[in-house]
Amino acid sequence: MSVSELEFVISEFPPPRLDKALFRDAPEEADLSRTRLARLIEAGKVEINGQVERNVKAKVSEGAHVKLTIETVIDPKAMPEAIPLEIVFEDDHLIVVNKSAGMVVHPAPGTPSGTLVNALLHHCAESLSGIGGEKRPGIVHRIDKDTSGLLVVAKHDKAHHHLAEQFAKHTVERRYSALCYGVPSLADPRLSGLRGVSFEPGSIVKITTGLDRHKFERQRQAVFFEGGRHAVTRLKVQKSFGTPAALALVSCWLETGRTHQIRVHMAYCGHGLVGDPVYGSKRKISKSAFGEEVTQQIQSFPRQALHAQSLGFVHPISGEDLYFEAEIPDDMQSLMSSLS
Repeated sequence: MSVSELEFVISEFPPPRLDKALFRDAPEEADLSRTRLARLIEAGKVEINGQVERNVKAKVSEGAHVKLTIETVIDPKAMPEAIPLEIVFEDDHLIVVNKSAGMVVHPAPGTPSGTLVNALLHHCAESLSGIGGEKRPGIVHRIDKDTSGLLVVAKHDKAHHHLAEQFAKHTVERRYSALCYGVPSLADPRLSGLRGVSFEPGSIVKITTGLDRHKFERQRQAVFFEGGRHAVTRLKVQKSFGTPAALALVSCWLETGRTHQIRVHMAYCGHGLVGDPVYGSKRKISKSAFGEEVTQQIQSFPRQALHAQSLGFVHPISGEDLYFEAEIPDDMQSLMSSLS
């Protein structure tokens, strides 16, 4: 059994019940269900502004400081596997990896092996002092199986705690590159009239909604405006493709980090990602934009065209500002070359 503490702040317009407010604002990486949060409240494991609160129906105010004490059971089943990794940075405290598309981050019943954790257990070997007394890497955040890009992983408890705190406070800089259908434009009246969409200086589109599981398709996330986890995505068009313009390369950055956040928000605003099998849509593209052969390449792209391109955070031990970039991978580059 491992015990960890998680701290965060309640954002604006909190739901009327404590359990709902915690569910909305707790960092996604903590993977806490509302039922689990209710049990933590009733067990006296939740402090609001330094005071233990045991009532799940208690009201909580914007700006309240929350501290959760969480006991987690360590899964000892993950085994080291000699899987190639692209290491961007490594020291005694943490490791930054450029994850390839197709690799799952953490073992699960459907994917017990071949994951990033299995690879890290082999690669790090004796350099892991471990998390919660076990020699295992500290997964601080995740990206989807078919999303490529940068991840930071802790090698010991102290590094894990400090990195998790940065993610909880939304001070980590994360930017993604994505290929989407259409070109998000401030001049588009449909986009400007969409609830939760606003514009900021520098041609930046801001999307603010709640996100939660879809009511009927439980493997999907959906946009909500009453309840759900607070989610904010910003995006800016980097380049458009086609004549007339039919696709765009956009830079997206996260104020929050919710499951499938970019994919859901892009689909919500009518610009789903190329290749996204869950939220994307194979929109009809004018043959005059690219021609039949290139259009077929677009529609047959085998994964969501999403790449975690940059990652910036404070080193949990030295306090140094760290920033890393990973070039857009070959499959996305190849597709963009065909579009130009």
